[in-house]
Amino acid sequence: MRLIARLVFPILFIPAIILGQDLGFQVPVEYHKLENGLKVVFSPDNTSPTVVVAVYYNIGFRIEPRDRTGFAHLFEHMMFQGSQNLGKMEFIRLVQSNGGVLNGSTRFDFTNYFEILPSHKLETALWAEADRMRGLVITQENLTNQQGVVKNEVKVNVLNRPYGGFPWLDMPQYANENWYNAHNFYGELGDLDAATLEDVQSFFDTYYAPNNAVVVVVGDFNSKDALGMIKKYFSDIPAQPQPAQPDIGEPRQGQEKKFTKRDTLAFRPALAFAYHMPPRNTAEYYAMGILNEILLQGDDSRLTQMLVKKKGFAGSVSGGINVLGNMFNYNGPMLWMGSLIHDPTAPPDAIMAAVDEVIEEARTTPIDQATLDRALVKLRSGLYDNVGGFFGFGRADLLACFALFDDNPSRINSMEREFRNVTADLLLQTAQEYLRPTNRTVLVLEPKSGS
Repeated sequence: MRLIARLVFPILFIPAIILGQDLGFQVPVEYHKLENGLKVVFSPDNTSPTVVVAVYYNIGFRIEPRDRTGFAHLFEHMMFQGSQNLGKMEFIRLVQSNGGVLNGSTRFDFTNYFEILPSHKLETALWAEADRMRGLVITQENLTNQQGVVKNEVKVNVLNRPYGGFPWLDMPQYANENWYNAHNFYGELGDLDAATLEDVQSFFDTYYAPNNAVVVVVGDFNSKDALGMIKKYFSDIPAQPQPAQPDIGEPRQGQEKKFTKRDTLAFRPALAFAYHMPPRNTAEYYAMGILNEILLQGDDSRLTQMLVKKKGFAGSVSGGINVLGNMFNYNGPMLWMGSLIHDPTAPPDAIMAAVDEVIEEARTTPIDQATLDRALVKLRSGLYDNVGGFFGFGRADLLACFALFDDNPSRINSMEREFRNVTADLLLQTAQEYLRPTNRTVLVLEPKSGS
């Protein structure tokens, strides 16, 4: 699974602030739909002569086929193996030879591909993306090759690595009940071997269709010209019937779960805790975003102050909402998670007692206005960094997800208002329901003996 590095570059837009008056978080958004169902989002910005082209497909590892764990990720690799007019790996060489960079990733609810190029190469990127959406070259040789690549990736990143998969891969399997949310997303080696050409072709025909995708263009371009290019290259790709979506809901957790995992490659113990999130786009969801800032994000967060500064259990505490992305780019049940690799002299019970002290304060004592205001400043800073990061890719990511999941990419301009609507009373109510001990899963990682 190629996880995109979070690189932050100078922000490509400026929020409207005049003499201390905040006029709102605004970026330009244009939304179109082709007759074949393809969603198209534009966000022009001529600050820099570059352009981002991002193609997101509404299929992630959460709903991959049973007995084919890791299949969505395997298929991501297949998309670089050649199309009608570009041979194996030629897509990559095309982008790089034109001064661009590219990547792709598989997440809970989408698979994405993107290129960042000089703006005069926009048409090149759109043509190449349409070429592989129209027809991927699916051969046994390519499949066998990529099965080997993905299995080696699993071995390197998880099986043969200290703390491999901890806690981002492990915790969903322990905390969730529904198979779609609780299976091994990276893939069991036997399931990866079992994938057939028929599986790959069926997966491509079903999910890599224009009516299950969005194309986002961000940067220095003319919208009218770009729409003409997209119609030229994408409009004749036929739509495909989409299967009914499986039920990915999670039951309300009514009892705390505790698990222990042995890691013979690790030298220090580790601990992770996770709570089920409120449903996406609810008032409580935005409240959890603010609680995340107060409790877990930054050196001033309450858990860092308690576990690192006061108790000295560890050098840092990490985590958040959706540790494979951010709190906006998923579409289903999610966990708020924290983790630490800690001192061997600190027993897990002592660590969790300290966690409980912090969490219970949030559940019983209203957050004061100064703390709420500081959390909003941190959240806004992170949001602006995300939107401006990596030459505009952060903006493209949000626009693509809001188009796929909500049919409303303009949500990017209302997020800040939703957070500002959160009150101290709502924070307290949210903490009481979603940070209760019975909504929690605790995972203890035991290292090799003699640590």
